[in-house]
Amino acid sequence: MTEQRESDLQSANIQKSNEPTDDVKKESVDNSNTNPIASVWNKTTARLIQLLPVEQISQPFVKWFSVNEAQVAEILEQVRAELPTTEALLLGKPQAGKSSIIRGLTGVSAEIVGQGFRPHTQHTQRYAYPSNDLPLLIFTDTVGLGDVNQDTDIVIQELVGDLQKESRGAKVMILTVKINDFATDTLKQVAQELRQKYPDIPCLLAVTCLHEVYPADAADHPEYPPAYEEVNRAFSAIQDTFAGLYDRSVIIDFTLEEDGYTPVFYGLEVLRDTLADLLPEAEARAIHQLLDQETGEKIGNLYRDVGRRYILAFAVIAATIAATPLPLATMPVLIALQVSMVGLLGKLYGQTLTPSQAGGVVSAIAGGFFARAVARELVKFIPGFGSVIAASWAAAYTWALGEGACVYFGDLLGGKKPDPQKIQSVMQDAFKQAKARFKGMK
Repeated sequence: MTEQRESDLQSANIQKSNEPTDDVKKESVDNSNTNPIASVWNKTTARLIQLLPVEQISQPFVKWFSVNEAQVAEILEQVRAELPTTEALLLGKPQAGKSSIIRGLTGVSAEIVGQGFRPHTQHTQRYAYPSNDLPLLIFTDTVGLGDVNQDTDIVIQELVGDLQKESRGAKVMILTVKINDFATDTLKQVAQELRQKYPDIPCLLAVTCLHEVYPADAADHPEYPPAYEEVNRAFSAIQDTFAGLYDRSVIIDFTLEEDGYTPVFYGLEVLRDTLADLLPEAEARAIHQLLDQETGEKIGNLYRDVGRRYILAFAVIAATIAATPLPLATMPVLIALQVSMVGLLGKLYGQTLTPSQAGGVVSAIAGGFFARAVARELVKFIPGFGSVIAASWAAAYTWALGEGACVYFGDLLGGKKPDPQKIQSVMQDAFKQAKARFKGMK
């Protein structure tokens, strides 16, 4: 990192404050007037925060902002082992819409999906979201399936070997077929082999590219589900072809913004809900949270909108890890998660940072929020409330920090010096909104 960038990283230092904001005070008064339990809760929490030597207690944890790469890697490895990760095996011919399914479920742009694939075996590639270090979703895509020059038996062996590996997360197969493609003998053979060997792994048949069989006078998607005879006839024929090889089926049409179809991800909610029906509770809940439409309807913007999708994923991870009965024990882990998130956001904005440098950015923009983070961990002492409140608060704080990081990196991208006051203002607003959004997270 250049000296100028090092200077910029330090330019956003913000004075710490242990006083609650006016919004927090008002919220406490309102709750106290309507709920006696809330009154006791607010008074107790306020007293604990006042008595807590925040500065002294927070000092040991501040060191985590400059933690070395080995320590960050160790923490993230532990977190990764506990995450409810969903592994989705995408089976389908090229141009069948597999990458579009990834875009729909993650919200990232086509460019980022394309850049994020990594070779896994000779005939497969992998895409991990939001990052390889902390994946909530792992997609394995079959490459060139259906190519007459490809040895199908080798492809099946590779897929079987992958499915045999032990993992803590859930697995699901997504069989992807274009609605007007009936040359699917090789795909059917692969599906039969895998279904026979792994009948307990759920399989979803996703029929895609519906607009390719719309009537000539159809200029846009109809109300879902489409009532066109051409669509229903082709869908039924594909269902018959793969009968016995899938558990559920959906029809979807995920296009690019420039194609002119609205919505871009037609049938996304049905795909989400159908996947949730096939997955265990933890994985299903994570997918629902990741597809929260409040995050932003316009998917594909290379910076802020995509950044929010990454932030949302890390907020879900933070809530999952924060739901622990041990007070203060999650703080180093939470900070490591945030360091990882800021590093990923920096890469999105063209800034390549080491974990130590990302920690410096976190330290620079966090300000008084971090001191209150330590104080808030005390709520875990309150039976019946602690874990839920800590989880939702960790998600909200992570969201606010991510929003602040986007402003920070956005200023650097535009050649401007980051404005500490603007960053603090954005974080405060984001934190207030995120508290309401994540209130029910457990």
